[in-house]
Amino acid sequence: MIDNFENEFFGIGIQNGKTPENLGVLWRSAQNLGASFIFTIGNRYAKQSSDTHNAVKSMPYYHYDTHADFLKNLPKGARIVGIELTDEAEDLETFHHPRRCVYLLGAEDHGLTAQAIKTSHFLVKFKSQLSLNVSVAGSIVMYDRGIVKPRA
Repeated sequence: MIDNFENEFFGIGIQNGKTPENLGVLWRSAQNLGASFIFTIGNRYAKQSSDTHNAVKSMPYYHYDTHADFLKNLPKGARIVGIELTDEAEDLETFHHPRRCVYLLGAEDHGLTAQAIKTSHFLVKFKSQLSLNVSVAGSIVMYDRGIVKPRA
């Protein structure tokens, strides 16, 4: 369980990831864009050839078998930011990132589960007609977080 982070932090992960290559690219982006940790829920992958920086060994990696396990181990004070293309989701361009949060991405073919959407404190979407590649979507969210904006 993660509960000793100070001040601002964020983690990013994928629920039921579809391909191991996407996970490797997300890990590499997470390392480059300041994530404190990475995680997966459901499907689990070993080292990825697309993780050329070996980010999985450079930052904490957590795996949860179920969404319920993930919720039990959520860092104290962290908010869940679900990334999902729904009418209820806030546009990323106007979203104020929480100081302490985890970004949760779903698989490209199914998105987040209904339970993940329900338990997210925030839902964020991109202005795109179709869903984006999961590793691209995660990278955009992390980049946006790094842009100087007021924090929630």
